[in-house]
Amino acid sequence: MASIAKVHEEAPEFRACTVSRDIGKFELLIEDMEVVLGDAWGDLSFQAALTFLEQPDAAALEFLAVVMDEEDEAHLTLIRRLIKRAREKDIRVLLVAEELSPILLHQLLRLGADDFLPYPLPEDALRDVLERLRQPPLAVAPGAAVTSGGGKRGAVLAVQSMAGGAGGSTFAVNLAGTLAQISKDDARSVCLLDLDLQRGSVSTYLDMPRTERVYELLSNLSDMDGEAFTHALQPCQDRMKVLTAPADMLPFDILSVEDVASLIAMARSHFDYVIIDMPGVVVQWTEAVLNAADVYFALLLLDMRSAQNTLRLIRALSAEDLSTEKLRFVLNRAPKFTDLAGKSRAKRMAESLDISFQLMIPDGLAQVSESNDHGLLLANFAPKNPVHKEIRKLAEQLYDLDRAAEAAGS
Repeated sequence: MASIAKVHEEAPEFRACTVSRDIGKFELLIEDMEVVLGDAWGDLSFQAALTFLEQPDAAALEFLAVVMDEEDEAHLTLIRRLIKRAREKDIRVLLVAEELSPILLHQLLRLGADDFLPYPLPEDALRDVLERLRQPPLAVAPGAAVTSGGGKRGAVLAVQSMAGGAGGSTFAVNLAGTLAQISKDDARSVCLLDLDLQRGSVSTYLDMPRTERVYELLSNLSDMDGEAFTHALQPCQDRMKVLTAPADMLPFDILSVEDVASLIAMARSHFDYVIIDMPGVVVQWTEAVLNAADVYFALLLLDMRSAQNTLRLIRALSAEDLSTEKLRFVLNRAPKFTDLAGKSRAKRMAESLDISFQLMIPDGLAQVSESNDHGLLLANFAPKNPVHKEIRKLAEQLYDLDRAAEAAGS
């Protein structure tokens, strides 16, 4: 421990420094630092590190690893000053955190920290993140669009429920899965983004784990590249990738309008279709999704909640001078053909809201909830279910339109 208890006076050429309350509590990090950097690193307390940054020797630092756990929340003011001063000196900052709240991590990353690793560190995670930190930032001209080298410009389809339980996530998951299976000969890639950061259920409906990689991506979208984006995705079937909601419940303002625009631009450059499962509320970046989307599906039930919330949405968009032309209203659990009273109610609802239902999905009964509980697509669990049949028709229409557009452009 003596060799890392302080910055080595006999080795001023050290390249990194851990900053912690007590580095001895993070033995696995010590081992990883020694493997990656040998003896070319040291450890300082928070106050000592702030003082050291004003010394000439600090210019040789590649990065600071700020090591925190829940007991360090008492030192937040000092840590914020440290991160800010390091960034002013062009020194990269890596957060290593154990049991720290996602909101606090988000604040520190926004303040200027370059990356984040959970403690205990995954295997080779420190080496990987240092390789990323050592890469020079890409030069981007002011106002330039986000590019990622994906080479595509996929269609963006957003989905939002107008009331709790309206089936937006079920619709988004099964539409994405059906589009991925639409043609055996003409492979179409699909990306499903779950942007409901608090109650997202895509991972449940597809039986996928929620990983820390999602939070790492969402916390640092300003430095996102194609590799970081694809690393956060999980495969589902042959042609579909999924960005699940994060493992912890996060505030919606963890994402800015620019963050969401960048994320969508990255996704559409890599995939033919990008399906976005939106939260059930309007947030500050809803406008960014609405602007980027080719179609924005709004799912309603035949009840007063859906009607009132739809009216509120239309009024909110109008108040902000935002177009409603991209909205496509979908009536879920629609009345059967023989239910004349129900069909009459649906007609009156549409007339009172001055909208039309572009799609009416019948009630799939217990099979729909059972497929979600089993983590299976309806196409695999109950291919004859009427809900799947309607979604299949929609997917075929979207695919045909896509093919027609390609033919017209060739």
